[in-house]
Amino acid sequence: MTSSVEMQAFVRIVELGSFAAAAPELGLTASAMSKLVTRVEDRLGVRLLTRTTRRLALTAEGATYLTRAREILAAIEAAEAEVSACAERPRGVIRLNAGTALGKHQLAPVLPEFHRRFPEIRIDLSISDRQIDIMAENVDMVLRTGPLADSSMVARKIADGRRLITASPDYLDRHGSPRVPADLSRHNCLVIPGVTHLARWPFHTPEGINRMEVRGNVTCDNADLLLDLAIAGHGIVRLGDALCGQAVKRGQLVPLLVDHHVDEPFPIWVLVSPGRQRLPRMRVFIDFLVETFASAPWRVD
Repeated sequence: MTSSVEMQAFVRIVELGSFAAAAPELGLTASAMSKLVTRVEDRLGVRLLTRTTRRLALTAEGATYLTRAREILAAIEAAEAEVSACAERPRGVIRLNAGTALGKHQLAPVLPEFHRRFPEIRIDLSISDRQIDIMAENVDMVLRTGPLADSSMVARKIADGRRLITASPDYLDRHGSPRVPADLSRHNCLVIPGVTHLARWPFHTPEGINRMEVRGNVTCDNADLLLDLAIAGHGIVRLGDALCGQAVKRGQLVPLLVDHHVDEPFPIWVLVSPGRQRLPRMRVFIDFLVETFASAPWRVD
C-alpha cells in the first residue's frame, strides 16, 4: 500500500472518528485499518492515535502528521486537477466557513450566480461568528475580517469594510439624534459583550482618538440579532457595513455622528488550507469572491 493511500486512510479515520466508519471507503475491514495505522506508527517510531474503547484521540505527533498529510493529499489532488483542467470544468466540494455578516448578508445572495457559472461545484457552508480551527474542523476555506493571527493559512484580501453607528428612523423620532459623542450616554446602545473594543466606540477629539464606553439594556454575542433590534427601533448600534449597509441603503437605518466617528477600516480575507489554493474549484471561487466584493458593494456613500 502506498504512502498516499496510508495518509488518505489516516485522515479519514480521524475525520470520521473510527476505524469502522472509514474502512468501507478503502474496501478494508476495521481491523485492517487499525493495522495500517499501526504499521505507519511503527515506521515513524511514534504514536499517532490514542485508542480507547470509546474513541480515538490524536497525539501531538498525530496532529502534526494529520496537518502534513492533508497538505500532501491536497497537493496531489491539485496536480491531477491541473493536468486535467483543460478537459473538464472545475468540480467538487468546497467546505467553507463564514461569519454571519458575510455569510448571510453578502455571500448567500451571490451564490446562485456562482453556481450558474460553475454548476459542478458544491458549497458546504457553515456559519459561525467564532474563530474556528480550519485544520481541526476539516474546512477548506474561511472568510474572516480584521488582522490575521494564523500565518499557516494561505490568505488573499478580497475587500475592505468599515464600521457605522446607526439607528432606525423610528428610534430617532422617539429619542432624538445624538449630535456629539457625549449624547450617547443618554441613549440605549446595543453592544456585543466580552469584546472590550466593541463596547468602546472611537471618536475624533482635539486630543486625538478617544474611545467612549457605551451601555444599553441589551447585549448579544450575535451581531445579526443586534442588527434586527436596531432596525426594530430598540437602540443605537455600531456594526460593520457589510452587515448593516443594505439596511442603510433601504432607509431602515440612519448613520449617526459621521463627522466624529472613527470608522476603523478593516480587511476582509479569504483563507485557504495550505496546498488547496491550487485546486481549480478553489481558484475559481476565490476569483469570484474578489470580482464580486473588491468594490465593497455594501459601501454607504
